[in-house]
Amino acid sequence: MIFFIVQARTGWVLPAAPKQNVPLHGEGSQLVTNCHQLKLPASDGKSYLTDVATAETLPRLVQSVPSPKAEPIKLWLAKVGYERMKEIADPALALERTREGWRKLGRSDKWITQRMTGQETRNKLTDYWASHEVKQGQEFAILTNIIHEEWSGVSVKEHKDLKGLEAQNLRDHMSEAELIFTALAELSTRQIA
Repeated sequence: MIFFIVQARTGWVLPAAPKQNVPLHGEGSQLVTNCHQLKLPASDGKSYLTDVATAETLPRLVQSVPSPKAEPIKLWLAKVGYERMKEIADPALALERTREGWRKLGRSDKWITQRMTGQETRNKLTDYWASHEVKQGQEFAILTNIIHEEWSGVSVKEHKDLKGLEAQNLRDHMSEAELIFTALAELSTRQIA
């Protein structure tokens, strides 16, 4: 599938067995090997082995395509990379980019401030947990779920189901009140601990 995307966007026809040996132009003899196959459903209802790649590998593939049609994508990748480098030097730029993204989604400045304040509270809590040898991943998730159930009466999964969310971040879909209750519960947890 990824190779059809590259071909459609750039007009470049990939060599046979691309997942095995796609040379990245300008990088010597380095080959793309992070492409794999998964069985995915097709329009005929059957599942077929389909080439897939990580989000990190796809831009590298596009960068290697020797086609003028790939140039706009390459320029965009360079621009995004440059912007992220500037954000490393000045983290306030990343915060403003985040605010702007939420504004584009129709969020009010009040909601954005509450979301960012809540994230800071969350970060302090997870830093506290990490300093007390609580393991990231499942242990953080268990504790987060306990805190969430205490203020909301439902688990994180049930709350996501109520909002019709799947992989999206629940906090990005909370109301101002829900953000306040979440931050208050996490702040209280850290202060009590």
